[in-house]
Amino acid sequence: MSVIQMAAMDSDGRAQSGGAMDRVVEAKGLSSRLKIAIGAAVVLAALIAFYLMAPGASSQTVAADRVTISTVEKGRFDDFLPLRARVTPLVTVYLDAVEGGRVEKVLVEDGAMVQQGQLLAILSNSDLQLNLLARQTEVTQQINSMRSQELALSQTRISNERAVIEAELSTRKAQRQFEMQRPLAEKGFVPAKIYRDSQDDYFANRRRSEVLRRAQATDEKLQSSQLAQLRTSAAALNTSLDIARSTLDALNLRAPVSGQLTAFSIQVGQSMNRGERLGQIDSAGRTKLVAQVDEFYLGRVAAGQIATAEWGGKTYRMKVAKIYPQVRNGTFEVDFQFVGAEPSEIQRGQTLQTKLTLGDPAPALLIPNGAFYNETGGAWVFVVTPDGDEAVKRQVRLGRRNADYIEVLDGLEPGERVLTSPYTGFADKDRLDLETK
Repeated sequence: MSVIQMAAMDSDGRAQSGGAMDRVVEAKGLSSRLKIAIGAAVVLAALIAFYLMAPGASSQTVAADRVTISTVEKGRFDDFLPLRARVTPLVTVYLDAVEGGRVEKVLVEDGAMVQQGQLLAILSNSDLQLNLLARQTEVTQQINSMRSQELALSQTRISNERAVIEAELSTRKAQRQFEMQRPLAEKGFVPAKIYRDSQDDYFANRRRSEVLRRAQATDEKLQSSQLAQLRTSAAALNTSLDIARSTLDALNLRAPVSGQLTAFSIQVGQSMNRGERLGQIDSAGRTKLVAQVDEFYLGRVAAGQIATAEWGGKTYRMKVAKIYPQVRNGTFEVDFQFVGAEPSEIQRGQTLQTKLTLGDPAPALLIPNGAFYNETGGAWVFVVTPDGDEAVKRQVRLGRRNADYIEVLDGLEPGERVLTSPYTGFADKDRLDLETK
């Protein structure tokens, strides 16, 4: 603390004694309020700096060497779909028991090549045999009854024809008698009574002949209709009897087509139920490929589309033969049939690499196909900034894709770089800070 002595002056300019006015002057510092305000400003500036420099909730730091960065380029898009297809027989015919029975004989082993009509096994069914005999007896009785009716109708027809003939004969005789007596009666040589009797006999016989002919025509129509119905009924009964016999013959199991017998494992003495699956016959030397296709392509796969398969260093052409539109576990099934030559020595159940052509090649803007598509569905991607320090989420529109590339329809320009590796762990972020070691 310093003390300064000030000389006081009076009105005449003389110095006055300042003993009574001497005081101590202190140097002033910052007030406590000002210090509090400055401290608050410093804390606020620190918070703002931390907020600006710290990563936000919509961003994340990712090591650049842990992601795949690809460049958007112009090129030719080959619209194909790679598939793994399974070899199956072209035609499979299942063997079912038409009638149940006991297995008496097994004549062919499983896996053997069989010919159409070849006897495979013999079954027996006593109840079916007894029913056939009873049915056969019933049918035979009905057929005999119809034949008796047919014979009676034939006899009636003959009787009607005989009656018509006799009536026409009597009419002709009465006509001759009447015509011979008419000139004699006019001259008085024949009594009038005899002449009138001859005239009445002639007219009566003529009318009787006409009635018999009409009756014969009516009976003929009815008899023809009845005979036709009887013949139809007889044919139906014979057909029914043939069906019953064929049902009994179905106990002799025969191969419906030629091919390889598989899944045929019945044993002698085994009882088989009606309709039970006994085995199957696969077409020999003819195969097809069956592939599971992602449901995303359900609207783009059509019958007749061309596909290729690689086997033994050769390429084989195929076509889409059948599409099963039922979707199970996110996939649907497609059958491929070979066009021309088939691969040799391929086995049932084997898989082949197949390429299904969905459209013609065309120029397009492309990015490499990557796992990111499974998480974004092609709606957005992370685009790397020109300086390579960040990747920003951007809405895009992607089109067709194959095993190598995805077609870019909108949202990206040639030369831009995008992340094509999986977005697992940061798919909900808007910005990525790419950290380079």
